[in-house]
Amino acid sequence: MALNKLQDLGLKCSLHHRGFVNSIADSSLFILRNSNVHVLFLVYVDDIIITGSNVSYIEELNKGLNSEFSLKDLGALHYFLGIEAHRNSTGLILSQAKYIQDLLTKTRITEAKSVPTPMQTGHQLSAHEGDLLTNPEEYRSVVGALQYLTITRPEITFSVNKLCQFVHSPTTSHWNACKRLLRYLNDTIHYGLHFKVPDMTKLVFHAFTDSNWASCPDDRRSCSGYCVLLSPNLISWSAKKQPVVVR
Repeated sequence: MALNKLQDLGLKCSLHHRGFVNSIADSSLFILRNSNVHVLFLVYVDDIIITGSNVSYIEELNKGLNSEFSLKDLGALHYFLGIEAHRNSTGLILSQAKYIQDLLTKTRITEAKSVPTPMQTGHQLSAHEGDLLTNPEEYRSVVGALQYLTITRPEITFSVNKLCQFVHSPTTSHWNACKRLLRYLNDTIHYGLHFKVPDMTKLVFHAFTDSNWASCPDDRRSCSGYCVLLSPNLISWSAKKQPVVVR
């Protein structure tokens, strides 16, 4: 759904009047939850996603908001902020194939030989390895774009985190590692997140965490990672360098 000249404050007041509350985690997400209805209302600038458990209520909400603001209903979700949504009989698949293709074209990697893994096994990147890049802005731009890609590609989160640690002074070694990751993406462009419809009577949380102890050759700090699944669906993940040296 798209909005035309919508005042954020007016929309917020209207939603609050209807019983929506702001999410603690994200102020742009509004939630309505009662015994009959559970609706999520996500706003980004002039774009909106509405989903929930009651189709009739959502249709009524659309009509009500349309009487207050200038709305354009774009139908079922297919594309939002570079993220593609595909539905099938098993659930919902989120991917960023077009986003990856644009990035590969920009970096001239489309014809490069593919690799099976995002990073070279056993190789630890160091700030003192390689020669300083003459054009570090390109490295920073590509790594910044890769950060957004981790929204639907959790398997590259660790690699992207490693590359981000050298944006202040990237070298040829870091750029080669970045290009390797791009070559991996070139062969896995249609990978994404698959959200299956779970058995609502048997919802179970699973969490996994690990760290590669003292892995950084420069300061001996570890990198920690975790992932959280709700039944079969991956809902949260992270990989980051620990702020202190631990034993």
